[in-house]
Order: sequence, then structure tokens, then C-alpha cells
Amino acid sequence: MLKNYIPLKQQRDVGEIITTYFDFFKQNFKPFLNIFISYNGIFILGFLGVSYLMVTGFAGSISANTTGANSSIYNIYIALGALGFIFLFLLTAILNYSLAAVYIIQYEGNKGKEVVKRKVWEVVKDNLGKIILFIILMMLMYIVLVVVGLIISFIPLLGTLAYYLMILGFTSWSGLSFMALINDNREVTDAFGEGWKLLKLYFWKCVLSNLIISILLSLLMMVVLIIPGVLISLYAFHSLDSGVDLANSAVANIVWTIALSILLILYTLNQSMLQFINGILYYSLHEETYNEATRERIDQIGASE
Repeated sequence: MLKNYIPLKQQRDVGEIITTYFDFFKQNFKPFLNIFISYNGIFILGFLGVSYLMVTGFAGSISANTTGANSSIYNIYIALGALGFIFLFLLTAILNYSLAAVYIIQYEGNKGKEVVKRKVWEVVKDNLGKIILFIILMMLMYIVLVVVGLIISFIPLLGTLAYYLMILGFTSWSGLSFMALINDNREVTDAFGEGWKLLKLYFWKCVLSNLIISILLSLLMMVVLIIPGVLISLYAFHSLDSGVDLANSAVANIVWTIALSILLILYTLNQSMLQFINGILYYSLHEETYNEATRERIDQIGASE
């Protein structure tokens, strides 16, 4: 049983949504991290593999260019690592986007009881077809958005601001739509329609909430990376000062590989944390639009009299 259960089906302003997010984050980070590690173990190993390929490729390419040797094999390592990263990124995006959304749905549905990781996976598995189609459509729309953004970015200042506003709006729309897909068991196009409806009704609330949380999570990620970043910088400085050839050092390759893997894993976890804000937003905006929880409480009061 979780202490201090946080009811999510309540109307909230932006400040209250941010406060609720961090209350939820503090209470549920460890349980969700356990689920994240349980279902991402094989992908963590995969990130180690692609990191090794890219680090070996870059280091070898630098060394080959310095000595004038053939660098084609190292270019192949870089290409394989990049392709592997894209493949892993897509898989982890589908998985962790789903895990975060289902976790928050289970949290609200359980009314304070502990979220069981097996049930989270069962919901993801039962909706896997819809989830994959949703992610594919979302990626296609994102590509269109990027193209449009690149075009309008040529407009000084206003174009850039409009582009970032579009990105924040798209992030909110995707998150709200995904919540509707799973929580309401909607079809993919219907879920996008519901997300669009909520986004239009509460555009600035969605954009500001995502903007603030994105900034704060980025700062948090920077803080988390400070310690390994300082240690790696000290190692690199000491190695160069000692005359170690970092491009051909096995120890250096291991250090860079682990560092890049940590960065990729934290980035993946960060995406899940971003989905939490859209889950909280969804319940708040859904309640503000339909008043389902409010009517339920009124009915319960009437039944008890």
C-alpha cells in the first residue's frame, strides 16, 4: 500500500499540476525504476553493445586518420553502432512510453495500492498492436512537423519560437492521445482525436506544463551527470598528462563505452519521466472536461444519505 495516495482525477491549474507531478515523482520513482530495469535489462546490454561499436569506431577512425591508415573498418563500426542505436531507440521508445502510461493508469486505478509490474506488462502486451501503430503514426507526423519547423525557422526569432511551440504542442498531444488510447481503450485514430480535443481546449496549460517539466528534468539530468562527467574529465586529463594514447587505450574505450551507455539509458528514462506529466495532465483535463469523478462523488454522497 502506497502512503499518501495522490488522486489524479482532479481539476488543477498549471502550478498545481507541477506540484502534483513532483509529489507523484517522489512517491513513485523507485517503484517505477524497478519496473524500468526489469523490462529494459536486455536493452541496457544492447546500449552497451552499440556504445562499444561507436566508441571503437570513432577512436579507431581518429587514430587511422592520424597515422594515415585505412579507416573503412572503423567507419563500418560507427555505421553499425548508429543503426543499432536507432533500432534500440525505437524499441525502448515503444516500451517505455507504454510502461510510463500504464503505470500511471494502474496507480490511479488501484487507488493507492502498489502497482504490480506483471500487470503493467500484461496491459502493454494486450495493447501492443495499437501501441506500435500509434508510435509509427506519431513518428510520421513528427517528421512532417520537423520539415514544417525547418521551413518556418527561416523567419527570424518568431519562426524559431513558433517551432518550439509546435514541438511542445505535439509532445502534449502525443502524450494525451496515448493516455486516451490505453485508459479509455480507444482505437488509434479516435485516441488522436481525443488528445487533439483536450489540447485545443487547454492549449496553454498543456504547453506550459510540458515546458516547465522538460526544463526541470533537463536540469535534473545535468545534475545527475555531473559526478560521472567530472570523473571522466579527470581521467582524460590525467591520461593525457601521462602520455596515454586515448585513441588506442583499451581502458579508455571501456570508460567511454560505459559513459555513453549511461547517457543513453538516462535519456531513455527521461522520456518515461516526461510521459508522467502528460498522464497527470490527461486525468486533470479529462476531469475538467467531463466531470466524471465529481459526479461519482456526488452520487456516492447521495447514496449514503
